[in-house]
Amino acid sequence: MSQYDEGHTVAGWTGTAIATIGSAVVGAGICMVSAGLITGGLGIVAVSVLVTWTLHLSGWGKPPGVRPRGQWRMGARDLSARDGHAECWSCRLAGRGRLAAATASEVVPVAGEQEPAVAEAR
Repeated sequence: MSQYDEGHTVAGWTGTAIATIGSAVVGAGICMVSAGLITGGLGIVAVSVLVTWTLHLSGWGKPPGVRPRGQWRMGARDLSARDGHAECWSCRLAGRGRLAAATASEVVPVAGEQEPAVAEAR
């Protein structure tokens, strides 16, 4: 294994394989001057993006940054994917990760004290 935590996920390898097939179909379409093959290949590449995103959201990807070395194996599931990763644009596009960031910035009143809005209303 390398010293970097990149590409060791099912989502990454699956997306790459599908995109490679799509790129080969586009290339064949260009060589054969076939609009159908070019369009089909671009469709396959678009599907690769959606498949990779779906696998990431279902826990077969990884959060941004480096994971602990014990989680670098290919079949490691990311159990934190359900709640979303804090700095992951893919999770934010799916509506995940914002809730955790929003609740962290909220002010929680101390037990026994009223919230400021309630105190002002009285």
